[in-house]
Amino acid sequence: MGMTLQEFIRLALAEDVGDGDHTSLSTIPADARRRARLLVKQDGILAGVEVAKAIFEEVDPTFEVHVFKQDGEAIHYGDIVLTVNGNARNILTAERLVLNCMQRMSGIATQTRAMVAMLEGTACRLLDTRKTTPNFRICEKMATRIGGAVNHRFGLYDMILIKDNHIDYAGGIEPAITQAVSYLRETGRSLEIEVETRNRAEVEEVLRVGQGYVSRMLLDNFKPAELRQMVELIGGRMVTEASGGINDTNLREYAETGVDYISSGALTHQVRSLDLSLKAY
Repeated sequence: MGMTLQEFIRLALAEDVGDGDHTSLSTIPADARRRARLLVKQDGILAGVEVAKAIFEEVDPTFEVHVFKQDGEAIHYGDIVLTVNGNARNILTAERLVLNCMQRMSGIATQTRAMVAMLEGTACRLLDTRKTTPNFRICEKMATRIGGAVNHRFGLYDMILIKDNHIDYAGGIEPAITQAVSYLRETGRSLEIEVETRNRAEVEEVLRVGQGYVSRMLLDNFKPAELRQMVELIGGRMVTEASGGINDTNLREYAETGVDYISSGALTHQVRSLDLSLKAY
């Protein structure tokens, strides 16, 4: 299901190269061989090395790539992540895609690692979301995992997550759950069902009608004190997940309520890329 890494790379190269990298074609001899190194210009957590290797492989399988730093490692200004040696034109063709992926992925991994560190000592785990860049989700979700978060559903196809709009359109929590269970039975699918709740009455309704069907409850926009009460009320009958307005400033407070997971869109949609460059040497 979903896009493979190779499909993503081919689409990204097609977007960038079009009918040719005319700058390189016009200025560099066809047989010129050169080398370049990927330099770190900002401290953080490295992500995207495996993606870079796949990009180099796609652009030119004859490249010699030597990797010195691995995904998930702490990196510092001046570090060399990797070197690439081969056809000069092809190095230049691959350069921007490698950097675009690795800079953004490293920014996400750095932010994720910092938030995961805030959860230390609690049983709570951090989840990513679908708030990702279209067609770049495969790399962004890879980066959150490298940073220490857990991947939530990858897309609309691998889980049933009944959110507020689904509930409103379906006519309520009970018909939404009933119809979801019927759909799974009729189509022969076995997908996890998660339901979003916005208040105590909805939590109680999911507990009443969802037993044996709903495996996870998403508690949206609850204050920490209310969340603690809801987690106690659920009492381990369903996995609990909190979301809504949770960031660096209050993450720890939410984690200490006893909730199983906290999901944060900020991992992927409010991230600054890490500064990396590819330089000839």
